[in-house]
Amino acid sequence: MRKRLKRFGAIVRKELTQLVRDRTTLGIVLIIPFLELFLFGYAVDLTVDHIPTAVADMSLDAQSRALIDALEASGYFDAVTYVEDEAAVIRAVDEGRVRAGVVIPPDFATQVERGRAQALILLDGSDSFTVQSGYGAATAIAQDRAMKLMVEKVGQVGGRLGRLPITSSVQILYNSNLDDMVFIVPAMAGMLLQLLAVNLTAMAVVRERELGTIEQLLITPVRPIELMVGKMVPNVFVTAFDMLSVTLLGIFWFGVPFQGDPWLFAWLSLLFLVSGLGMGLLVSTMAQTQKQAQQITTLLMLLSMLLTGFLYPRAPMPPIIRAIGNFIPLTYFVRIVRGIFTKGVGLSLIWSDVVALIVYGGVVMVVAAATFRKRLD
Repeated sequence: MRKRLKRFGAIVRKELTQLVRDRTTLGIVLIIPFLELFLFGYAVDLTVDHIPTAVADMSLDAQSRALIDALEASGYFDAVTYVEDEAAVIRAVDEGRVRAGVVIPPDFATQVERGRAQALILLDGSDSFTVQSGYGAATAIAQDRAMKLMVEKVGQVGGRLGRLPITSSVQILYNSNLDDMVFIVPAMAGMLLQLLAVNLTAMAVVRERELGTIEQLLITPVRPIELMVGKMVPNVFVTAFDMLSVTLLGIFWFGVPFQGDPWLFAWLSLLFLVSGLGMGLLVSTMAQTQKQAQQITTLLMLLSMLLTGFLYPRAPMPPIIRAIGNFIPLTYFVRIVRGIFTKGVGLSLIWSDVVALIVYGGVVMVVAAATFRKRLD
């Protein structure tokens, strides 16, 4: 019995010593639970308020101003831009600058006096959380404003309550049936593409190091950047095939309509794929073992789910949390894929996210190559 305990103690000491010496793995294991708790506590907020809103006030009178003030005072809507008409509001939604719009007709004040004024509320249907929060809020705010006007009018001239002088017409753009698959499938395609791209390349350099074949590469005249690109190219074909399969499955099996240009979608998906593969190579050059690489990729997937707009809205997140999400390429591709897939927008409306992906892909490849060179030294 004593010998068994002695052998058991030796194994425990050996494993503890190995765990303590592997400081990177130990640090990741200890930090992840705190990071998850922090992110879920601050980043995940399903009640969307302060929705960026474009306002087309074509009446420009006290009644229209009072309605806009009531929308902003509720805390659900923030008027971030004022435009000329409904078409300009829809363009602002397409560009991603706003998630909602308010259109007030030119004769709004006159119609209020006649008891039949109507304001149009537009909501971005590609963002399900905005629709869920904005739909009920817009209706309730308009009804509350109308009731106050009616009470004031009855108090001034007497009589009894009649029909509400203001009604709101809420229109959901791009997803009028509130189909969750329209919201999920395009972003899921991007999420799966990043998952495959990172996982395929994250083990590349680490596997060479653990198998002992890295020395054979070192004696060749291949430069670090050439090695990075060479390891990435074969994975491009695999992930591109997976992306095509997921997209076609979403369209023909789940019935999600594809509204945009398929060739633009294909080229920008390839650009995003390169960014994801580059991020995987960077992980591969930083990790000492395949176990560490797996832990880092798991952390990246967690961050991608929470901080990129894939599932949870980014608008309610604190600025520092949104800043962390900006370092993940899926943040930009989610807006691109929903813009092309769901809204049918062109390059002119998503160019800023495209530029961000180009810069990201170039920077991450250079950093991966530099890190690889440094590790070899």
